[in-house]
Amino acid sequence: MATAKTGSFYLTESVIIPDTSVSGTRVQGTIDLGAYVNVPTGQAIAIDQVDFIWQVGTDFSGSANQALTGLGCLNAQLSDLNPGTAFIQADDHSLIASQHLDIDQPNNVTTHSQDLFPDNFGPAALSEAFMVVNDTLYLVAGNDQSAADTNLYCTARIRARVVKLSQKDWMAIAIQSTASDN
Repeated sequence: MATAKTGSFYLTESVIIPDTSVSGTRVQGTIDLGAYVNVPTGQAIAIDQVDFIWQVGTDFSGSANQALTGLGCLNAQLSDLNPGTAFIQADDHSLIASQHLDIDQPNNVTTHSQDLFPDNFGPAALSEAFMVVNDTLYLVAGNDQSAADTNLYCTARIRARVVKLSQKDWMAIAIQSTASDN
C-alpha cells in the first residue's frame, strides 16, 4: 500500500484554554502539512502515534486539581478535516486521535478510563498507520462541566512519516476523507 520515504519524525501543536474559560469552551490549532503532502506524486503522511499532553498553569507544572474550578473534564481531538471548534463523533473517519481526562478536583483524582480510542496505530507497519492526504491537521481541545481555574495547555505530539502511495490507494483515501466531510 505505502512505501516510507522518510523515517519517523514528530509534529507538534499546542492550544491554550485561557484562565476562567467557561464550561464548553473549545479552542482550535492547526498543523500545516503542505510541505509533506503532494497530490501529483502521491505523497502522504502516515501517522503512527499521537500523544496528548496537558500542562496546567503558566509555569506548566500545576497539578490536575488546579486545572478546573470543580468536577469536570478536559478533552482533545485530532482530525484531518476542519471541525471548527466542535468535537466530532468517534465514528467519523476524519478522527485520528482523541483524549478524555476526568478531573475530580475536590479529591485531587484524575482518570482517563473513558477514552480508549487507539492513538498508537501499531509497532511500525505502515499498513496500520493512519494515512493523511489532506494538507492540514486540526487540534481541538476544551473543558466541560467546570470553568478553567488557570491557563491550560494542550499539546498534540504526532509521530509521522512521509510515504508514497499508489495512485489507487491515494484516491481511495482522498475519497474516504471527502466522504467524511459530507
